[in-house]
Amino acid sequence: MTDDALIPPTPSAEDYAREAEAQEAFGVSDDQGEVFTSNEPFALFAEWLALAKRHEANDSNALALATVAPDGMPEVRMVLLKDLDDGFTFYTNTQSAKGEALAANPRAAMCFHWKSIRRQVRVAGPVEPVAPEEADAYFASRSRGARIGAWASDQSRKMGGKDALKARIADREEAFEGRDVPRPDHWSGYRLMPQRIEFWVNRPHRLHDRLLFERDGEEWRTSRLYP
Repeated sequence: MTDDALIPPTPSAEDYAREAEAQEAFGVSDDQGEVFTSNEPFALFAEWLALAKRHEANDSNALALATVAPDGMPEVRMVLLKDLDDGFTFYTNTQSAKGEALAANPRAAMCFHWKSIRRQVRVAGPVEPVAPEEADAYFASRSRGARIGAWASDQSRKMGGKDALKARIADREEAFEGRDVPRPDHWSGYRLMPQRIEFWVNRPHRLHDRLLFERDGEEWRTSRLYP
């Protein structure tokens, strides 16, 4: 049995009452439709992300990215959302574990979970690479240290200790001394084109509020889901 000090106990009635009061501060009331202020999922997501940006301690654009490896094993890791248009864009080493997974199975799921505002968004759909020009522009906006790191890190591969990475960074710094650091061919971005977007609001007694958008051609169909 796990120590109760490690795993929080099931919330009490008093805990749920305090939670309901906290929800009120973010516009969640007994009117369950009030929090879903747009019939367009990207507009609603942008509104929630802006709210999270004001309240999260850091990285309001962080998301859990789930893929399926070539051997069929599901994998998940945290990445950062870097653009939002008709899809959700992130960047990585294309030879990393996630890059290999997307090459074998170009579909993924994302989960944004914002503890401060007690909301989450789940997204799923096919993934496509961004245009080289788009990747170039984002790479150029990164710090020089991050650009050097993209060259030095053999991402997801085993290494022989921290000194191995330090040596590779020093080597790349010497190679690019006095000049700009270009984007490596093995570093780019991916855009998830959602087929499903689910908005979730935490509510007392686990009676969570869920709204699902599903792609139907150029339109979106909406459904309410049981918690």
